[in-house]
Amino acid sequence: MIVTRIILISCAICTAMVAALAGPGPSDSIEAITRPSKDPTLSFVRAGLIAEVLVKKGDLAQAGQVLVRQDDAAEQVQLEQLKAQAEDSTRIKAAQADLDEKNLDLEKMQDLLNRKAATEWEVREAKLKATISELSLKLAEFQHEQDKREYEKTRIQVERMKLISPIAGKIEQILVQPGESVDGLKEVVQVVTIDPLWIDVAVPLVKTKGLKIGQSAEVEFIGSTGPAAEGKIIHIAAVADAASDTLTVRVEVANPSSRPAGEHVNVRFLASVETASLQKDNHKLSDLSQDNKNKE
Repeated sequence: MIVTRIILISCAICTAMVAALAGPGPSDSIEAITRPSKDPTLSFVRAGLIAEVLVKKGDLAQAGQVLVRQDDAAEQVQLEQLKAQAEDSTRIKAAQADLDEKNLDLEKMQDLLNRKAATEWEVREAKLKATISELSLKLAEFQHEQDKREYEKTRIQVERMKLISPIAGKIEQILVQPGESVDGLKEVVQVVTIDPLWIDVAVPLVKTKGLKIGQSAEVEFIGSTGPAAEGKIIHIAAVADAASDTLTVRVEVANPSSRPAGEHVNVRFLASVETASLQKDNHKLSDLSQDNKNKE
């Protein structure tokens, strides 16, 4: 009798733990809306004239592909000029030759001083000229490094006159045309990735206990006759919405058939491994309790 009571108490504890960890149950589907997993809207960083639009709406773009280009003819001329300056080392060679000459003059003055044919003042003057030449060489080397940096800065600015897709996806919107002038930061192109899809589910706080990153979820597309898709939790918000008393849980679901984003779906969270284990243990305890009752 005592053993049976202990088993019954254990069953009750397991049942309570399962209820706490289970989260939304089998009938607790929550309606939500799918959205692209990535949907950047691209802009130029500065104003300019649109020279080319290299894609059209609905095209598939690859990451790193040039989508739109501003007119950069003047900037290319400036870039070539800066490149020539960055690659030219004539001033450094001239400064080095002048330093070599001044060092040779200093050696001559030292030799003349040793033979009493020159004064200390003349030697000091030769040393000063050699020092000035050395500083001129360092200045030429510094200026050469600055020229290379200026060229690199301008090259980056010219590259920014191209809109490059940061992701692989579909061209959703094109908001400019060739010949049109655009301001900096104006929206130009939108690229979306719909495989996978993301679903932000507003889960009531009382049903979020036990939900974990990586946990499975069933996604039923409303109006679809096909089987439910399997998704997984990829993010659980740290801050709840006080107005609705819900917590946002993000589910990711594969979309190999390229269903459009924006569909209504029902999401049901499946039991985690820990919950399933507790349920299994609870069943075993229930069976053991029944066996003990039968024996009594």
